[in-house]
Amino acid sequence: MSLPAPVQALWNDLQAAREEILKEVEGLSQAQADWRPSERDWSVGEILHHLTLAEINTGKLTTKLTREAVQAGKLLPFSSELQAFEPLPASPPGPAEAPPFVRPEKGQPVGQLLANMKATRERSRESIEKLGTWDPRALTWEHFRLGALNLAQWWMLQAQHDRDHLQQLRAVKASPAFPKA
Repeated sequence: MSLPAPVQALWNDLQAAREEILKEVEGLSQAQADWRPSERDWSVGEILHHLTLAEINTGKLTTKLTREAVQAGKLLPFSSELQAFEPLPASPPGPAEAPPFVRPEKGQPVGQLLANMKATRERSRESIEKLGTWDPRALTWEHFRLGALNLAQWWMLQAQHDRDHLQQLRAVKASPAFPKA
């Protein structure tokens, strides 16, 4: 499906961020995926699981908001005049604790984590295609730190979220005690 320019740009950004994550974890052993710098820090595997859970929830949010708008007769078609989506609001300073529904589990097989992450992204393409047929700006949901975000912004947040955790992944791997294999 051909996407309108702002939706295509969003998809490209999502894909670029995900490619960086996948490249960074390519070839890691289970021991490397499970290793944690400290009891408080997440392992590479936990970061992957968290990113997948967050994306699954953004997909569920897309379905929920779309369904509610259809039922209310308030789903608007995508405007051909829309050239770009409104940027995300600035994040409050400091780290945030992940909400319970996106907290990762320890010790999952790294191969399964990667397969789930890739399968989730394939399903996310369907949500992104929806953004190309109706106007996501009127569909909003409250983010626990950023306030009300429209559906395009929720997907933009997913790309930013990947990049934020990419830095965390790199820090885990750069730790002097990170397993060699």
